[in-house]
Amino acid sequence: MIRRRRFWIIFTLGLLSAIGPFSIDMYLPAFPEIAEKLHTSVSRVGLSLSSFFIGISVGQLIYGPLLDRFGRKKPLMIGLTIYILSSVFCAFVQDVDTLIFARFVQALGSCAGMVAARALVRDLFPVSENAKVFSMLMLVIAVSPIIAPTFGGYITTIFGWHVIFVVLAIIATLTILATVYWLPAGRRPDTEMSLRPRPILSGFREVAGVPKFYTYALSGAFASSALYCYLAGSPFVFMKLYKVTEQQYGWIFAFIALGLVSCSQLNTLLLRRFTSEQITYTALACQVSLGIVLVAGTVFHLLGLYSTIAIIWLFLGTQGFAFPNTSALALSPFAANAGTASALMGAVQLGIGALATALVGVFSSVTALPMTGLMLACALSSFLILNLGRKRIREAEDESIAGFTEIPEGHFHLH
Repeated sequence: MIRRRRFWIIFTLGLLSAIGPFSIDMYLPAFPEIAEKLHTSVSRVGLSLSSFFIGISVGQLIYGPLLDRFGRKKPLMIGLTIYILSSVFCAFVQDVDTLIFARFVQALGSCAGMVAARALVRDLFPVSENAKVFSMLMLVIAVSPIIAPTFGGYITTIFGWHVIFVVLAIIATLTILATVYWLPAGRRPDTEMSLRPRPILSGFREVAGVPKFYTYALSGAFASSALYCYLAGSPFVFMKLYKVTEQQYGWIFAFIALGLVSCSQLNTLLLRRFTSEQITYTALACQVSLGIVLVAGTVFHLLGLYSTIAIIWLFLGTQGFAFPNTSALALSPFAANAGTASALMGAVQLGIGALATALVGVFSSVTALPMTGLMLACALSSFLILNLGRKRIREAEDESIAGFTEIPEGHFHLH
């Protein structure tokens, strides 16, 4: 009974985490049709992806304090409602500028699920299990890049791109039902927490000043931004340069995502023998090496379709190790302020991701170099931050963290 309850809780947390990725991945194959129907360019449609990243980054900073002040579920329900309404609105837009704005509002709703899911992992499970739980969440999250582009490609071909956003609204509605029936409330509301700007900013500043947080939040953010570079650049690289169809692109996208899924589940096995710190260091070192191979192959024209897919498969597979471990390590110092810490981590991650996707468009050319070059730049930045931060973490290990009081482990544990 306990195991079954645990399964449905993790499944629901995965659904909440996957709303954002589904909103990104499902409409990628529809870019050419959206551009044609709205009488604009594919690069202009790409700005709707950038606006989504901006909205999801800003929105997380709003929801973090709200989740700590009012509890996890009330702000979560409001956010999901905003998401459903804006998704329906996206389905009826008639010009690209309105789509760009609607996607921003849609992102403001979707990020509630992402912040709440991370905070609830910290609420409901022991710190020692957080990395394993995040790895299990990857199973649900990874369904997005496996299913969403393929599904989106078929929806676009059969029904048109508008229907994609109707499907997203339906998914969010089902997620609300799962949240109501399967998800515990988590940490109780902190009625003494102020929502005035100064205390909120002070709370973010205190979180950001913890070495373990800023090291792993930033290194994880730059590592995941390499994935966002791929998301932004892959429609052009595969459908324009390699001339694959929308359906073929969906299958390529799914195959590459399978590497991420496989590694995330392998991570749970490795955690039995290695620490999260050790796995993170090795994964990011491998990501840098594969990035160098990818860029060299692009510059010297050594890569064809299949070799490009293979290297990207390996490169993004490292995310299956980096994401769960950097997330768990960044949130591990916090309990009472897990919502604030989760929001700041997510905002940093998506903020850098938004910049990365915009840069792919800015440096657009007739080759894959903007995508592959920025993927390598993100990997190098991540590895450099990790190495610089590890020394500072060691120096601060015995220092007390002012303003944060740990609660006894097991307060919300599922026994």
